[in-house]
Amino acid sequence: MRLRLLRRRLTISAPRVSIRSALPWPLRWLVAAVLLGFSAALALWAFEFGKSIAGLDTGSREELVRLREDVTRLRAEIRQQQEAASTATSLLTAERAALERVQAQMRQLQADNQALRDDLGFFEKLIPAARADGVSIRALQAERQGARQLRWQVLVLQPVRNAPEFKGRLEVLLSGTQNGQPWSGAQPAAAQALQLQQYRRVEGLVDLPEGVVVKTVTARVLEGTAVRTVHSVEVE
Repeated sequence: MRLRLLRRRLTISAPRVSIRSALPWPLRWLVAAVLLGFSAALALWAFEFGKSIAGLDTGSREELVRLREDVTRLRAEIRQQQEAASTATSLLTAERAALERVQAQMRQLQADNQALRDDLGFFEKLIPAARADGVSIRALQAERQGARQLRWQVLVLQPVRNAPEFKGRLEVLLSGTQNGQPWSGAQPAAAQALQLQQYRRVEGLVDLPEGVVVKTVTARVLEGTAVRTVHSVEVE
């Protein structure tokens, strides 16, 4: 009987027996994770050690240093270009301002030139060919400025070479109509001191009373109480 049981246990027909680990599965996973991490750390150390032996890490550091130097150089170049652009903009602004000033001066010179031409034309047109000794009024012009003003111009000469200085007074008198009736100013419309060596041009603007239409303008030069010269023109 015992021999039969022993044969059954030792043959293929013997009953199967399962062997299980005594460790629980969470602990087994933890052990596996620790082993895996240790293997990864060992592999990383081996990789870094291999790079240091092969000289790869040194080359990467040199490349990084070179790239940083290139970045610093490019930043300096960009800064220089920005400064140059700012300077060019400032110069352009200054040149535009200078050009505007020159243009304004040219316009002023043209206006002054035109005024001188007008003066020259005024002198050439109004100075007669005949000569006279002493102070004389050689030109008188008058024109209306709007409804209530009159502009006048007088040219006084001493047509003698090396003439003594003249000191006197210039008076401008007006006459015409007011509201259809004859009118003349009781006082000179303009009176001022007159001093000249060779010639002098005098001009002024007179405010007219309401309703006055000037027909005649008379200019006279006085020395003390004596009238030295008189000249009259009609106002168109």
